[in-house]
Amino acid sequence: MDNAIRQAVSMLKKCRKAVALTGAGVSTESGIPDFRSAGGLWSRFDPFEYATLGAFQRDPHRVWQMLKELLTLVECRPNRGHEALARLEEMGIVQGIITQNIDGLHQRAGSCQVVEFHGSMASFSCPVCGKMLPLAAVREMALPPLCTGCRSVLKPDVVFFDEQIPPKALLDTEELLCGVDLLLVVGTSCEVMPAALIPRQVLGQGGNLIEINLVPVLAGTARISLAGKFTEVMSAIVDQMAKS
Repeated sequence: MDNAIRQAVSMLKKCRKAVALTGAGVSTESGIPDFRSAGGLWSRFDPFEYATLGAFQRDPHRVWQMLKELLTLVECRPNRGHEALARLEEMGIVQGIITQNIDGLHQRAGSCQVVEFHGSMASFSCPVCGKMLPLAAVREMALPPLCTGCRSVLKPDVVFFDEQIPPKALLDTEELLCGVDLLLVVGTSCEVMPAALIPRQVLGQGGNLIEINLVPVLAGTARISLAGKFTEVMSAIVDQMAKS
């Protein structure tokens, strides 16, 4: 592992532009279970019955039985891995993060250039009149929260299963990936489309991948696959970066 860490640091130092793609695995050590894991959110709520725009439009009160559990995300804190990624951005090594997570932990750890590919729980919008309220206001309301204008049930600004990725997120992603020659693929199975296409795009433009996962999924594709906990591997990378 030590040798692989040194190789990863060497690649990060030599690359022209590095960006990170993160998934649920970066937040599990903050106490947020992977939705797809045993005991995760989808083991209790069928995502096609509770996490689609169609389901919300049919019965928003029912969908809020699931959404109220997502409100607990804001009570979790960034872990050492989040902080290490923020440190790499501060050092000018990583230019930004594309995250599939909706928990806002990268920003709370200090990362500035973050594209929230699947949206965020930081704000809620009315599907009828379009009025937007911040999370802080929603947390003070009875659930399900109602629009202060037209009294319709509010929807979090996250991407449901039958929704398209927001155009701004796609544009910001393309801008961030422009010129990238090294992608850190961290805590993601690379199965959820269209985010799963991002590593392929970087490879297609001549870049390399460094994978950090408990169980690597990109062996044979990534130049380096680091198997281990997000907090431990990212902290080791930053420590080695400071020494070299």
